[in-house]
Amino acid sequence: MTETKKSILLSILILVAFVIVGELLTGDGSRTKKNLTEYETLMGLGEKQAHVPGPVEVAKLAFKELSHPFYDNGPNDKGIGTQLAFSILRVMAGYFLSVIIAVPLGFLIGMSPVFYKALQPYIQILKPISPLAWMPLALFVIKDSILSSVFVIFICSIWPMLINTAFGVMSVKTDFLNVGKTLEMNSFKMAFTIILPAALPTIFTGLRISMGISWLVIVAAEMLVGGTGIGYYVWNEWNNLDLASVVFSILMIGIVGMVLDAAISYTSKYFNYQE
Repeated sequence: MTETKKSILLSILILVAFVIVGELLTGDGSRTKKNLTEYETLMGLGEKQAHVPGPVEVAKLAFKELSHPFYDNGPNDKGIGTQLAFSILRVMAGYFLSVIIAVPLGFLIGMSPVFYKALQPYIQILKPISPLAWMPLALFVIKDSILSSVFVIFICSIWPMLINTAFGVMSVKTDFLNVGKTLEMNSFKMAFTIILPAALPTIFTGLRISMGISWLVIVAAEMLVGGTGIGYYVWNEWNNLDLASVVFSILMIGIVGMVLDAAISYTSKYFNYQE
């Protein structure tokens, strides 16, 4: 058996074990109506109560939700696909805005020691700030919850891109730069024909890190601002004490995050630099 087949078999066994253990540890959350008084019955004590859902219950809910994921029956009743679409659009808006700013600025910092030393204190001060700490200020200044969420994604995703781009540019071998000087290339041509190809692997590392952070932050941001999005979906289902929907949405967040990361990883293969 090859290593790949062994890994697939082990993954399946882990999944089966998780389902079995999960079903054994979780109850169905139901309470029998037997021996209940009339008062207890009227108070709903015989109805199904909030409980930790088992894997089978979550799987049944997932099949139901994914069978019709894009419905929209009002503010608090949207399909999981619709909610994810709102979140992905916000993430992409903030993410690509940070790409437009971070990559060129990272090039400038990496190619200019003066700019590097001048901007380094500001980067070190702003980088550790929690993205959600910007949300109150963004809501006050922008006065729009959707644009505020986009701004939070922008401010959290710009730093890994900026730092990795600058590091990639500064790490280009001196021999490559000397070849460009020998060929009398100007700074613009050298940046696009020598520095950019050599720095691309490091730049894509920053892009992957930023995407992961963006997807993490959007969930928390939508819990704060509400309205639409997967973060709001999770919070709304928690308020309804529907823990099966909460677990299902958590799984969907993980799957979408994996897909977004895989997309960037797959794209980076087309930009590999070989000496």
